[in-house]
Amino acid sequence: MGIEPFALERWFDEHEHDADLMLAESGIRSLPASRFDLDPGELGYVIPTDGDPDFRADIGERYGRSADEVVLTVGAQEANFLLFASQLDPGDHAVVVTPTYQALQSVPEAFGEVTEVPLSPPDWRLDVDAVADAIRPETTLLVLANPNNPTGRYHPLETVEALNDLAVDAGAYLHCDEVYRLLADDPLPPVASIGDRGVSTTSLTKSFGLAGLRLGWLCGPRTVVEGVTRWKDYTTISPSVFGQHVARQALDDSVDILSENRTLARQNRARVAAFLTEHNLVWFEPVGVNGFVRLPDGFDGSREFCRQVVEEQSVVLAPGDCFGYDDFFRIGFGLPTDELEDGLSRLGSFLDRNRAG
Repeated sequence: MGIEPFALERWFDEHEHDADLMLAESGIRSLPASRFDLDPGELGYVIPTDGDPDFRADIGERYGRSADEVVLTVGAQEANFLLFASQLDPGDHAVVVTPTYQALQSVPEAFGEVTEVPLSPPDWRLDVDAVADAIRPETTLLVLANPNNPTGRYHPLETVEALNDLAVDAGAYLHCDEVYRLLADDPLPPVASIGDRGVSTTSLTKSFGLAGLRLGWLCGPRTVVEGVTRWKDYTTISPSVFGQHVARQALDDSVDILSENRTLARQNRARVAAFLTEHNLVWFEPVGVNGFVRLPDGFDGSREFCRQVVEEQSVVLAPGDCFGYDDFFRIGFGLPTDELEDGLSRLGSFLDRNRAG
């Protein structure tokens, strides 16, 4: 099995560790460990493989599904990987809405065949008819990230329901990566709650600020969960005892945590929007904590622009070519406000100096 190098992760690996500021951060600022009880008791295996049944039942209630329709994973990344591995064989086909987080495209391509349905700037609206046209008899998955990464486009409920109808008609599953869903002021229902063919994946990383916990899950039809669990026996086997312990507390406190995080995202989004207006830059105002900004004139592509910014200002941005759009760059605004202000100040200095020169 061959797979494309993960362009964004390779970029971060090259620049993130030595830079002062990560202005491409894709999640909300991290919560302190001191907010939680950190003693989970004995650090043995979690039995069964798919996670504690009582905790899975609690999660399942949020989707209108049972414990047997939830599997706990090491972040959403593992949940997505296991779904693709279990649902795509050579000869199978997936329709993927792009631009997107590369793992949602490259991993399906490694197991089966993929047709991309691109969103178009400036509003990144999804053409449902284009998805319908891309479906084949061998299509097993329709793949969507909602809210989208990198654009921040939040596709409305009628669009998601139309995709679900297409999946039902095709005998496929609608897979939605929903890691940013709970940062919306008025979140849509998760796809797994909409119909029998809906599969939701998420984690506590992006919306809760618990990236280091590495705790996520997949929720969907029992046949899908069973296939995912069989694959999980060959990956991480058991979810983290510690991760489950803290995750229970975070979900119990989700009203307060999410209120704090939505407020931070809203305030920081407004600050970035004002900055972009000040510097004559354009984006589609996003939901979540990522925005896709059109590249300023005078640079030979997004990678040159982002490389100059990190070399001159020690600020990391994400080149749009990592998502297949070389005339954009991704900016993240979920970090603490003082760090955001510092990053924007440095980016502003870079833009002013280049334009002045």
